Amino acid sequence: MLFPPEHPEFEAAPATLLGAKIAAGAVSVALAITSLAAVTDAQAREAGKPASTQAAMQLINTAVAHRSIEIEGLEIAYREAGDPARPTVLLLHGFPTSSQMFDELIPALAVHYHVLAPDYPGYGASEMPSREEFDYSFANLAGIVEQFVEAKEVDSFSLYLMDYGAPVGFRLFAKHPEKVNGFIIQNGNAYEEGLREFWDPIKAYWASGSEEHREALRGLLTIDATKWQYTHGVGDVSTISPDNWHTDQFLLDREGNKDIQLDLFASYATNVTEYSKWQALFRKHQPPAIVLWGKNDQIFPAEGAHPYKRDLKNLEFHLLDTGHFALEEYGPMMAQEILDFLDRETPQG
Repeated sequence: MLFPPEHPEFEAAPATLLGAKIAAGAVSVALAITSLAAVTDAQAREAGKPASTQAAMQLINTAVAHRSIEIEGLEIAYREAGDPARPTVLLLHGFPTSSQMFDELIPALAVHYHVLAPDYPGYGASEMPSREEFDYSFANLAGIVEQFVEAKEVDSFSLYLMDYGAPVGFRLFAKHPEKVNGFIIQNGNAYEEGLREFWDPIKAYWASGSEEHREALRGLLTIDATKWQYTHGVGDVSTISPDNWHTDQFLLDREGNKDIQLDLFASYATNVTEYSKWQALFRKHQPPAIVLWGKNDQIFPAEGAHPYKRDLKNLEFHLLDTGHFALEEYGPMMAQEILDFLDRETPQG
């Protein structure tokens, strides 16, 4: 089994993230939903509807729709919620999951924002063409997302970037920096400092391209490895639903999917060569950003979070005492931080 070695702990999260902050954040999502019921009698009378009806209508507007759209002849699944007239937040998922990782975040953001979360080809409910029919590369995944955004007629958006979502989103930013209102960066790398011991076997595959090095990576595609991604580094494993790794593994175990993943492991090398370009674009365009990073993640450790401070001047920075899928343990607190960031930095016109 291929697993990374342990590494030292990093500094504690800022004081603002200690108990009182987390407790307040835990209440925030509930407040975001229950506040919809606080329609005043005056508002209701003005609209000609009972307050309860108004509240129910707003709750319906935050319901998550599961849709699909044809892009380059492929059925691309996506989740959508919120009012399309409001600013859009584009959520880009990581490996080995899909837009399901945002199940609880989407309704919280949709109270005030239009939210879109697509599944890449070969992931989630999107179509999985064969490797002969589709070149599984990060350039092509980004191209699909770019066309998805165009098909949804979205002119500007904030980007949530996690794991594979980072290179997909940064490629989109590189082509259309004027469309990006800001970054929400969660364990998504753009610096070589963030590629540590975990990546050594993958780097060996990049260097040789050999079948031997390719086959050595199959250990990352087993149920034990998938479970490890969700449970390693978390404070309380009992709070992490096993549905996560069982669902992801069911999709990984589809015929042909593991070779798709190995192709993308190889393609990740093309992202590293783009890092300096993305960093130059950060410095040039200075999009506002918030970093919410699980510091115990061994895939994308905290060494990859700190360098964003070099290039982005308007940056809010948080290290969280959790692992790779930080939303699983810190979801309510992260939702509140993201909403605060969006409310502060997103154009509302």
